[in-house]
Amino acid sequence: MGFSIALIIFSGLLMMLVLMHKGKGGGLSDMFGGGMQTSVGGSSVAERNLDRITVVVGLIWFALIVVLGLLMKFD
Repeated sequence: MGFSIALIIFSGLLMMLVLMHKGKGGGLSDMFGGGMQTSVGGSSVAERNLDRITVVVGLIWFALIVVLGLLMKFD
């Protein structure tokens, strides 16, 4: 039960983190005006930290999926 709740929380967090990323141009980001902004410099510290946090949350989310699958299989 605890893993299911954690999965729901991490799923919502992962969706919010992905939506916070700046559009790189092309795809769905253009549809909402993301393609109109141009970045002259490299990625800022905040963007790199957001990338790192997103990867960590994604790995935790994946691990929760695997644990829940194993619990359901052996239960």
